[in-house]
Amino acid sequence: MLRAPEARDRAAFIELLASPEVNTYLGGPRPRDELERKTPEVPEQWPGSFVVELDGAMIGQILLRRATGHRCPAAVGKADLGYLFLPRAWGFGYAAEACAAALGWLGGVLPGEPVVLATQSANAASMRLAAKLGFTEVERFEAWGAEQWLGMRSPVAPS
Repeated sequence: MLRAPEARDRAAFIELLASPEVNTYLGGPRPRDELERKTPEVPEQWPGSFVVELDGAMIGQILLRRATGHRCPAAVGKADLGYLFLPRAWGFGYAAEACAAALGWLGGVLPGEPVVLATQSANAASMRLAAKLGFTEVERFEAWGAEQWLGMRSPVAPS
């Protein structure tokens, strides 16, 4: 289930951002003590930020936001899809299902909007997910000391 973030999700958000496994391809984890101090009571509370819930608990986050100041000019101004899932939720297809639902939501709110997705090219699981969701390569670039992949999903024509 996708839903808006709530105060009860704060601990899971901190776990996501502090997890070395989750952040392997994202420049590394953030210090837990810093996250405890700086994370608001209701984290990421804005349109396009979704909690992925399974059996009443947060297992991940989907982000859809406007790409501003992106390292790749091809991405600037477009909707940018991001996702983080706790390791215990990996390998079950939850990311594909949740991302597809979020993209469906975006298509209803902004019909015809192109969407970009950036991931480290070494992140095989994320590369498979991008392909499954219909993203195709636009370019590769360097960030966080590694090669990154930028894909774009062509807008679905409104019916």
